[in-house]
Amino acid sequence: MTSHVMNTYGRLPFALSHGRGCRVWDTDGRQYLDGLGGIAVNTLGHGHPKLVPALQDQVAKLIHCSNYYAAPMQETLAAKLCELSGLDAVFFCSTGLEANEGALKIARKFGHDKGIERPEIIVYEKAFHGRSIATLSATGNPKVQAGFGPLVEGFVRVPLNDLEAVREVARTNPNVVAVFLETVQGEGGINPTRIDILQGLRTICDQQDWLLMLDEVQCGIGRTGKWFAHQWAGILPDVMPLAKGLGSGVPIGAIVAGPRAATVLQPGNHGTTFGGNPLAMRAGIETLRIMEEDGVMANAAAVGARLHAGLAEGLGGVAGLVEIRGQGLMVGIELDRPCGVLLGQAADAGLLISVTADSVIRLVPPLILTAAEADEMVAILVPLIRAFLATP
Repeated sequence: MTSHVMNTYGRLPFALSHGRGCRVWDTDGRQYLDGLGGIAVNTLGHGHPKLVPALQDQVAKLIHCSNYYAAPMQETLAAKLCELSGLDAVFFCSTGLEANEGALKIARKFGHDKGIERPEIIVYEKAFHGRSIATLSATGNPKVQAGFGPLVEGFVRVPLNDLEAVREVARTNPNVVAVFLETVQGEGGINPTRIDILQGLRTICDQQDWLLMLDEVQCGIGRTGKWFAHQWAGILPDVMPLAKGLGSGVPIGAIVAGPRAATVLQPGNHGTTFGGNPLAMRAGIETLRIMEEDGVMANAAAVGARLHAGLAEGLGGVAGLVEIRGQGLMVGIELDRPCGVLLGQAADAGLLISVTADSVIRLVPPLILTAAEADEMVAILVPLIRAFLATP
């Protein structure tokens, strides 16, 4: 059959029809344990009994209006995000890419406001910030960039977890205005920025009057066991893009800004048609409320630790295992060879996963995952990985 959908994804040969909790079913009735959570999106799993009625209620009232009018739910969700983050102001959009694009605009205007004509931003190797032309240029993956040149200028790239490289840029480049990085790299292979590095970057940015911009699109909203992954380091960023898990599946993005960045964008500088729409705002408000009511973040920390320990025990000493990384329910299992074939094998065994950076198995399940489901995930995955690594 001819498909009229652009051929932009290497899809697995089945379609999902519905889900409940951490399980989904395909159109042939096969059941899967969801270890991917829509790529770290389905925070509350599928068909959550508290979320569904709230969204149904909102759909019947108002799905979309425009930003011409006052938006009480934007105020409510923004206040909650500021309370949880310790930051000051929020701009709402619809995707992580848009949140990152907006962060880049804030950094550039911050530089222009200081009289820097050609502002530059420090970015990182293996980073992923999106697929628009600007976020693509900030991304550190030549494969993603190939075929889309000329890239946007104004980026200086350094290795992850290398403070000296950042200090060297500070010494030699007077046009730098910001440091932009994922607190935990997602697409790059679940690579955490070390706590001492985050603290060091905060110090350097304060010394240089730069913005520290932390992309928490994938690692934020409770995924690592704190609301935002940088909170493990006890620091505050100046700009924090969010998306993915904030709406439990309803498209939503946000740029959360601290005092140095909160007033950079003024009327006419930035905007969006869909951003801040009532359905997305309700999804965000309810997601955070349910997470607090049900102790979802503590669950992510505890069940994530159990999952990590189970994988470490099951794969300990296996030749070909490089490392198990991550925190909470954001786990990467790096192998010494490309392992994309495991996607189909895991699905055949009843588990949805992804493979990122060619050789890293990524687990980012719903944050409501139970201990029993984590054990089930280990029981399915460990034999698959062992068999894969044992194959010459």
